Formats: sequence, structure tokens, C-alpha cells
Amino acid sequence: MIEAFEKLAYGIQLSLEPSNLLYALIGSVLGTLVGVLPGLGPVTTIAVLLPVTYHAGSPLGAIIMLASIYYGAMYGGSTTSILLRVPGEAASVVTCIDGHEMARKGRAGPALAIAAIGSFIAGTVAVCALALVGPLFAKFAVSFGPPEYFALAVFGLALSATLSGGSPIRGFCMVLAGLLLGLVGVDTLTGVERYSFGIMEISDGIDLVPMLMGLFGIGEILYNLEEKNGSSLISTKIGRLFPSRQDWKESSGAIGRGTVIGFFVGLIPGGGAILASLMSYALEKKISKKPEEFGHGAIAGVAGPESANNSAATASFVPLLTLGLPGNAVTAVLFAGLLIQNVQPGPLMLVKSPDVFWGVIASMYVGNIMLLILNLPLVGLWIQLLRVPSWILSPAILLIAIFGTYSLRNNFTDVSTLMIFGAIGYVFRKASLDSGPLIMAFILANIMDMSLRQALLMGDGNISIILFRPISGVILAVALLVVGSQFYKYIRGGRRSVAEPVEAST
Repeated sequence: MIEAFEKLAYGIQLSLEPSNLLYALIGSVLGTLVGVLPGLGPVTTIAVLLPVTYHAGSPLGAIIMLASIYYGAMYGGSTTSILLRVPGEAASVVTCIDGHEMARKGRAGPALAIAAIGSFIAGTVAVCALALVGPLFAKFAVSFGPPEYFALAVFGLALSATLSGGSPIRGFCMVLAGLLLGLVGVDTLTGVERYSFGIMEISDGIDLVPMLMGLFGIGEILYNLEEKNGSSLISTKIGRLFPSRQDWKESSGAIGRGTVIGFFVGLIPGGGAILASLMSYALEKKISKKPEEFGHGAIAGVAGPESANNSAATASFVPLLTLGLPGNAVTAVLFAGLLIQNVQPGPLMLVKSPDVFWGVIASMYVGNIMLLILNLPLVGLWIQLLRVPSWILSPAILLIAIFGTYSLRNNFTDVSTLMIFGAIGYVFRKASLDSGPLIMAFILANIMDMSLRQALLMGDGNISIILFRPISGVILAVALLVVGSQFYKYIRGGRRSVAEPVEAST
């Protein structure tokens, strides 16, 4: 333990060099902007900036800048999720649920502040845990095979269905729709097109960003256009900027639990910040004494997921740096950035490039301090967005969504996808259907498909390889409990609602 902290102190010394501090600042600012602006994302930004790393003064400085963009986006993504119900980054989808409701009630300040503070605390704890036990947990993560990945995907889908809040049948229908949409495109194993109906534009699958922006951004705009006051995107009462003592009481536990969940999920390749925030939200709702407040502005529903996604973003560097195993799209691009700098991620990185290894880990702590300084004082500026008239705000969001979507691949098909899912999002809002389960299922669809087929190949077509392996079996059992408890509560609630009128009439 002492040796780990000595190495971390050495890394902090490296990250505090003026040039590395500048790279961390540039990355933090860019990451926050990327998170705030809908349509962009850390993957796109890091990929665009990869050529710039050729001219960086050192490999450490280049990777610090790219890593700062990643966890900076975790901070910035909460801003538009809370203020406009438009997730600036995919991991902030869950924050929309309660964050935006808090903003509508004039509590945008506490929501934004607790998101920034929770992210800082989670990031700090995750960095220390990463230095202490990262390699040990990486060994555990590498033991995950296709059966475990399939079980984890099923568990994620079970949690996704609980986000609907009302009928679990609605939630599972949305999950099923998300799975079908996620499987559109060419089958990577057989090369056969699935569900594309001969439409060339979607033969590679439906892109997540226009789908996300359409369902949450355009759909919200269309829904609010028909509101009588036309201003449900803004709040008439801003409220205090910082959390009250009661807010701290309600969110402190959620921050701690979200930090732990995010760290463990982030260690598992394929887990990622999205699944971590989803699991955190589901847990907070399950253990809350007032679960009915979730979906209507519960501050724990902001604190938990935001802490979880930042902790997971930090923990995802463990399999990348120690095993050379990128766990998600962002770390895959960072993997390419390391190779550009002639740094080979993996077990030998600690021997061959200790400066880069410990410097990157320590820079996350320095970057978290920068992001806290950047975000908290600017909370008031972000809140001013709520004062903008809807006739200015709605077209601005629409333009940002369109240009942001088009900039990804310079493809008008993505804009068409944006508009189609915007119309679908509007219909969902009118029908009181939550888009969250659909999005989560869409993201998990390919992981579930590939891992299931690989597991069946491993077991010669026998599904028992998934059911009776210790880790996958336990995960599936927990998923079954989640689904069973959800249906039990729904059926029990339905019986009560039927019994009450009968009792009243007698």
C-alpha cells in the first residue's frame, strides 16, 4: 500500500509539470464543452484530435489531454441533461430522469452542483482505488468470458426495464424494441443483413447519436411546442445554487454507493459508464424510503448516476493500461493514442513506461480538481440557459442537434435518422413511454448477441455453460430476482388499486 502511494505521489509530481498541467487544462475544457454540446461525444473528439498527438511534446502530455477529454465529458454531459433533458453524452441519459425534473421545479442549481461535487468525490476515490487495487481487479475482469458478458447484458436489460417507473410490461416492451433496433445491420459472424429490409443506409446499423438526440432532444422540442405556455423547457424559479443540508443528507449515501458501483463496473470490459449509472439509479430507487419521488426530481437520482459514471470512466483505465484491453469505444481510441506514442499498453507497461502509467493515473486526480473549479463557479452561467425564451432555445437545440449529428460522418442519412427518431420520441412522450429502457437495450444488444453465440460455441450448443458457470449463474439469478420483484410489486399494486374502490363502496 505504501509503495502504491509513493508511485501515485511520483505520478502527481509528473502531472504537475507546467506542460502536463496545460494539457490537462485543455482536455478538461474540451471535455466539458463536448459533454455540454449535444451531438458531439468523447469518442468523436478524441478521434479527431489523435493527429494532434503526433506533435505533442511527450507521450504523457498527449495521453493526459485525451484522458481529460474523456472524464471531462462525464462532467459536462450532466449540464444539458439537467437543464434541457438532452443528454450531451450517452452516460448522462439516466441523469435526464430526475435532473430535468429538478430544473423544472427551480432546483437546477443544486442538481448541477451535486452532479459536479459527486463526480469529483467519485473520481478522487476511484483514482486512489485504481492505484491500490487496480491490477488485482484487472485479473478478476480478465476471467470474464462470453457467458459472463451475456449474463451481464441480461442483468443490464433487467435493470433497464425498471426505469419505466410504471408498468413493467411497458418497460419490457421498450427493451424488446431496443434489442430489435440494436440488431439492425450486418451480422458480424455470418455477414448476413438483419432487419435492414434492403435499405443500404442502415446496412451498417442505426447510429446511436442521432437516435439518442432524436428521442430525447427533438422529441422533447416537438412535445413542448404544443404546450399552452410553450415554456416547459425553462424554469420560472431558479432557486439556490448549492445543495441544502437536506440535499446533502439525501445524496451523500448515493454518492458513496455510486462510486463503488461505478468502480467495479468500470473494471469489467464492456461494463462502462452507461451501465454503471443505470445500476446506480436502480439501486437508489430500490433502497429509497420514498421511491415514488424518483422520476419526479429526487436528488439521489442525480447524485448516484453522476458519481457512478465518473468512477466507471476512471476505473476503465485499469484493463486498458494493465492488460492492453480497451473496455469501450473511448478507451479503444485511447489505445490507438498510446500506440501512436510508441507506448504499448499491457502488463509490461509498468516496467517499460512507468512514467506514462503513473502520470496518467495521477493526472485524473489533478483533472478532477480542474473540472470542479471549472464547473462549480460556472453553474450560474449554465442556469442562465433556463431564462432563454423557448422560441430561441428550441430552435437553438434543434440546430445544435442537426449540425452535431451531421458532423459525425458528414452524412445526411444521420440527419434523417435524427428526424425519424425525433417523431418517435414525440409519440413516446405523448403516450407517457420512457425512452430510457429502449436506449439501454439498444446499446446492450450487440454485446448480448455476440456473447451468447460465442458462449454457445464454447459449450457445443449447450446453454448450460451460461447457467452453471459460477459468475454468470449468480448474475442471471440476480437479474431474475430484479424482474420477479418488479412484477410482484406491479401485481400487488394493481390488487390494492382494485380493492380500495370496493372497500370504499362498502
